[in-house]
Amino acid sequence: MNEQQLESIFSADALLAAACEQTKLDDFGAPPIREALDVLLETYDKNLSDPVGRKRCHDRVLGLLATRLRIEASFKQIPEAFQQQITAPIFVTGLPRSGTSALLNMLEAAPENRGILQWEIQFPDVWPGSAPGDEDPRYPHLVKALAEQDSAFSKIHHVEADTPEECIMLHSYCCSGVQMGFEIMLEPYRSWVLQQNFQPLYEFQRKLMQLFQWRRPGGAQWLLKAPAHMLAIDEILQVFPDARFIWCHRDPQHVVPSINSMNEQVMSMLAGGWSDIGAKTIGPRVMQWYASSLERGLASRAKLPENIFVDCSQQELVDQPLALARRIYESFALPFSADTEAALQAHVDANPKGKHGKHEYDLANYGLTKEVIADRFAFYYNDSRWPISD
Repeated sequence: MNEQQLESIFSADALLAAACEQTKLDDFGAPPIREALDVLLETYDKNLSDPVGRKRCHDRVLGLLATRLRIEASFKQIPEAFQQQITAPIFVTGLPRSGTSALLNMLEAAPENRGILQWEIQFPDVWPGSAPGDEDPRYPHLVKALAEQDSAFSKIHHVEADTPEECIMLHSYCCSGVQMGFEIMLEPYRSWVLQQNFQPLYEFQRKLMQLFQWRRPGGAQWLLKAPAHMLAIDEILQVFPDARFIWCHRDPQHVVPSINSMNEQVMSMLAGGWSDIGAKTIGPRVMQWYASSLERGLASRAKLPENIFVDCSQQELVDQPLALARRIYESFALPFSADTEAALQAHVDANPKGKHGKHEYDLANYGLTKEVIADRFAFYYNDSRWPISD
């Protein structure tokens, strides 16, 4: 693209038209996509100056729009999918970097459990003509691509085609939600997202879960994970009235620099050079986002029965993973069979801490101090109910 084309790269009309032309489809379905798309594109246009990053974000949005069209086509082509029952899903949430991914990966190893796998996130639309249980022909290409992924990012968040992923990544197909995690640190997208009712996103997610259950039979218990669920406890229960929650806890002194480091890696991969924004500008925004998310989530939780929540610490997961799993099963009245225990133990044995390398970071790089973090999260430190010591 030349300089003039890059300047106009974030045209919503052009992107929508290109997606329709690429797929030969024109129905984006519900929830409506245009307002969210306009705000997302404005955010990229105002904040990203690197031509490489602008092109990457343009291409990503085009891919999201094309996939959204194919998702709606799948909904129409397979109406029987909506006969699938989604019963008492379990949502894993809490501050990022508090063990949510490790816990989800372990629990999903049991034969009765199912998460939303990375390949399903990438290819939520059903390949034309395929039947339940068929391998998606795009799957082998994703396996190869992820195997070649940057090892630096793998130390922070290891991804394979068959690992469970954050279900809220599906919300990106609505051009809403947390996107890749750095957009929520930039305006105007940040303020816009915080004003949204998330119920339509979870209704969209529920339809996709029914489609996934039709496409990949087996595993009765849904496990869904994301720190962003803290923002939407009320909306989740509107869409999934029988939902239960596992709340992971960790000292924010470890959480804040770690998630900043992850955010930095994602921005570098997708947004290109962003030194004009700067890590020390983004750092306090990251801290504020997750502190506010935690406050909002705990406020919602305070109005709800405590028996739909199980709390755990990142340290408990490291030190006593199987005991924690058994406690979760008992709390939610789930049968803990010998097959379950064997599968969980095999996963623990195969995935020791640090298997993919050590994640290193420096708090000072993000314009923050321990004192600033301690002050912002005082509401969390001062509540003895939460197991946050490391």
